[in-house]
Parts: sequence; structure tokens; C-alpha cells
Amino acid sequence: MSRLLIVTADDLGLTAGVNRAVQRAHLEGIVTATSLLAVGRAFDDAATMLRATPTLELGAHLAIVGEDPPLLSPREIPTLVDRRGAFPLSYRTVVARGLTGRLDPDDVRRELGAQLERVLSVGVPVTHVDTHQHTHLWPAVGDVVADLAREHGIGAVRLPRSRARGPVGLGVGALSRLTARRLSRRGLHLTDDYAGLDEAGSLDVSRFAAALASLRTGDGASAEINAHPSEPDDPDLGRFAWGYRWGDELAGLLDPATRDVVAAAGYRLGGFADLAVAASHDEVAASHDEKDPG
Repeated sequence: MSRLLIVTADDLGLTAGVNRAVQRAHLEGIVTATSLLAVGRAFDDAATMLRATPTLELGAHLAIVGEDPPLLSPREIPTLVDRRGAFPLSYRTVVARGLTGRLDPDDVRRELGAQLERVLSVGVPVTHVDTHQHTHLWPAVGDVVADLAREHGIGAVRLPRSRARGPVGLGVGALSRLTARRLSRRGLHLTDDYAGLDEAGSLDVSRFAAALASLRTGDGASAEINAHPSEPDDPDLGRFAWGYRWGDELAGLLDPATRDVVAAAGYRLGGFADLAVAASHDEVAASHDEKDPG
């Protein structure tokens, strides 16, 4: 039995160049899903592209960090913003606020709920949810994301993992295990493995192959790799000091060698909707086993 690989392009809606790159990486490359940033400046352009590209699976990329402003006013979400009404730039601020009790889950729910509603308004089925800088690994955020997914009938949530050594890698690992239990208790679908956090911004051909080789999955298992492609000369990315090699990621997703590596490793490309199908098959098989244990 082949293994399922979901290749997700994050940050759709960030710029028009990102939108064009994501569409191209799907139509000409190996991207099977994307995650739409409701607060992105190029949201409307992304929505138009999605409606014209029905084979590209859509997810919601919910944000309480980043350079783009929230959908709600500072008065509505005071614990998520600074004096200027802006999100913090880093997940580290979210963690610090959470540790000191300065992150109100109701604020998180109001803002992320508004963002999810905006993504749903595109009119394209939403199959999964994830977050900008993976902030749903923090319990107060993860609980809100899980509840919103269930309330809107969205079956899957990303489960980030890290193989990095050091404090960040260890922290991600511990939070990922907790998040897996929280999401599973709510009946949400997760991939069996994941890569993309450690490789963010540098997922070229060689790093994609290395990420794929690092996945620990057996026959019939599933994995997600998330990428951040854009056009290499996109002028609108100049305001982001992330150090990402956007164009290299696009080139890697388009390179036939990458598709060959995926096939050679025994993966078939698919989407989050396939997780629900696989879970349904497993439930049927389990039911049959219970009825006929011999």
C-alpha cells in the first residue's frame, strides 16, 4: 500500500506573487493543498485564483502574529495586539503572554473565528486548518483552533513537528505531543508525520529530499510537508525580514527531480480530504474485525 503525502503551500494571500507561485506549484509541480491567510493583503486575488483552480485543496492559515493587521479592532481583541493595534511579529510573544496569563482565549476565538469565516466566504470547501508560525501548538490557541474546526465541519488540523536539537526543537516536540492528544480527542484527523517547520524558507530540491527521507511512516501512513513558494522577484515581499528563499522553494516544487523522489519513496500525492477517507476505511475494517474476530 502506498503512503500519502500532502504538500501544502502556506501564506496564500500574502502577496499576488505568492498567489501566482502557489497556483503554478500546484498545476505544474507537486503542491496539493494551500493555506489561505485571511489577513493577507492579496486575499481577494487569492480567492479569485482558488475559484479558478478547483483541484487545489484549501485550508485556513489563521494568524495572531505577523506584519499584517488583525481583522478585528484592538478594542475587541486587546490581549492579541500592542498599543498600535498590531499583532506581535513572533510566536515567542504569544508564548510569553500565555505563560504570564496575558492571552485571553476569548480574544483568540473572536479573531480566529472572524478569519475562518472570511476564508469560508471564498466559496471553496475548506479541508484543514493551520496557523501562522504554528501558534496553535500553544494550548490556549490550539483549543480554539480545534473547536472552530469542529464547529465548521473541517476534518483536519496540521500537527507540526520538529527534529531540531536544542530548546526550540524540544519545546516543539513536547507541545506537538500534547496537541496531538487534544486534537485526537476531538475526532480531528492528523497526518502520521510532518516536515516543514525546520526547513521553512529553505525547502529547495535537496532539503525537500532530506525532509522526505526523515519522515518515519510505514505502509498506508500519511505525512505533510509544508512549503513557502513565491516568485523570486516579488517586490511585495520586501517588507518581510524572514530570510526566506521563496524562489528556491518554488523551483524545488516544480523540479521533476522532486516528483521523482516522492515516487521513489513510495508516496502518492494527495490532500487532507484523503485522511478522512482513510479514517473511514479504518473504521469499517475495525467494525468488521469486531463482528468476525476469527
